[in-house]
Amino acid sequence: MTNQLKTAALLAALSGLLIAISYWVIGGYSGLIIGIGLAAVTNLFSWYQSDKIALAVYQAQPVSEREAPGLYRMVQRLSNRVNIPMPKVYIVPSLGANAFATGRDPEHAAVAVTEGILNILPDDELEGVIAHELTHIINRDTLTQAVAATVAGAISFLAQMVSYSLWFGGGSRDDNRGGNPIGVLLTVMLAPLAATIIQLAISRTREFSADAGSARLTGNPRALARALQRLEASAKQMPLNANPAYEPLLIINSISGQSVSYT
Repeated sequence: MTNQLKTAALLAALSGLLIAISYWVIGGYSGLIIGIGLAAVTNLFSWYQSDKIALAVYQAQPVSEREAPGLYRMVQRLSNRVNIPMPKVYIVPSLGANAFATGRDPEHAAVAVTEGILNILPDDELEGVIAHELTHIINRDTLTQAVAATVAGAISFLAQMVSYSLWFGGGSRDDNRGGNPIGVLLTVMLAPLAATIIQLAISRTREFSADAGSARLTGNPRALARALQRLEASAKQMPLNANPAYEPLLIINSISGQSVSYT
């Protein structure tokens, strides 16, 4: 319950930041209404399309039992063990070793792994990673992370548009009719950083419970620990090209090569 309250507060902060930016940039009542509309649209869109967005970002391809029998049966076995519908299984065409889960609930979920992770992990360690991602699905972390990624991406995009407007004469408008110039400058400088910090905080609040869930599900916590060590070393040599907004979905940070789980 504590983690759920923290997550709700962080998501509210992201939406509030998006509304504030719109108010600063556009100004007045119109800016406030547009900001509320943007926050509502991004949250609703990511609620219903979160799985498709994340999978498209990483160019994940669906696979059947015939195409990837070992992986498919592993996901199926672990899903049956915790009595949830089997998520759809995807493979990301990348040699970078990584994995993630997405979807708004267990009935609309997907697990994706890269070709790289299939090449470097033995079965027991891969099972620990899959169990970690299934725990995210059970806890509905995947919805939280996808909503956060979408709103954070909208904030960064809006800040970038504001930055362009300053370069091309956007800062010359009448202050009584437009946004606050100081607010515009703060938006350009601080909004992307604030959005990223809040988004990463959302991810970290849920990773510890996913580690614990993996240990309970497999009965082999050391396998996940070994897997994360192996994945961290691999990511430093061959990172997965990732959209920064969707970076927290991954089990391993593809830029720094560090696990967000701290197992």
